[in-house]
Amino acid sequence: MKFLAVIGNPIMHSKSPRMHNNAIKFLGLKGIYTRYCLNNDLFLKEELLKIGFDAVNITVPFKEKACKIADFKDEISTRVGSANTLCFKNNKIYAYNTDGIGFLQSIEEFKDIKKTLILGAGGTALAIAYVLKQRGVDVYIANRSSKRLQYFNAYKNSLYKDLQDFNFDLIINSTSAGLMDEYLPCSKEILHQLLSNAKFAFEVIYNKETPFYKLCKKYNLRVKNGFEMLLWQGVFAFELFFDLKNQREEIKTAMLQALNLD
Repeated sequence: MKFLAVIGNPIMHSKSPRMHNNAIKFLGLKGIYTRYCLNNDLFLKEELLKIGFDAVNITVPFKEKACKIADFKDEISTRVGSANTLCFKNNKIYAYNTDGIGFLQSIEEFKDIKKTLILGAGGTALAIAYVLKQRGVDVYIANRSSKRLQYFNAYKNSLYKDLQDFNFDLIINSTSAGLMDEYLPCSKEILHQLLSNAKFAFEVIYNKETPFYKLCKKYNLRVKNGFEMLLWQGVFAFELFFDLKNQREEIKTAMLQALNLD
């Protein structure tokens, strides 16, 4: 019996338990997947090992710490310093990042993207920036404060207020603005200039139409939320949890069925 969870704060909005539990049932596996709200990451490693999880997904704001506590890391988590999936084997922690590949899978129909701006400088932004750059896309990062931008030295970056280039094919909101409130990631004036010149937009939040998502629709952009990214990162994580191969379509079907219950 696998004991699995998604860990973050806030966490009650997460649909991961519904996705993973339905896939477990659909494939006839033995396991249970729950939510776990963590107040701080001071003793993240000790707490996770003490509870006895077999594997977990990690969400905001603990992805960087999850990578730091790992004994072994996959290529993406190593490169970006952020992990959203941890597996525990023989008292060792193995870190993976399925956010980036989940994102790429979710924007397959966005064609001819040459230049992208990511709003926000958290763990999700790191993963998305890395996989886009690997695809040959010029990636720019903008953030409210300069502290987090130190992790994005491999990309052109600036504060929102200092943005000078407003011509991007794709604008991505990777911040939590709009998740539990009605805020935009940055000012309407800046977003007006950005969205007026863009072709596509992406909102990583999936459980509501955020102010950013609604604004993008007003500019008649082709916009997607994080629903498919959530789906695909979950599929890839599930494969790691149960060491599965050649069952991706079945996992996807089960998880999509669970998500469509709303």
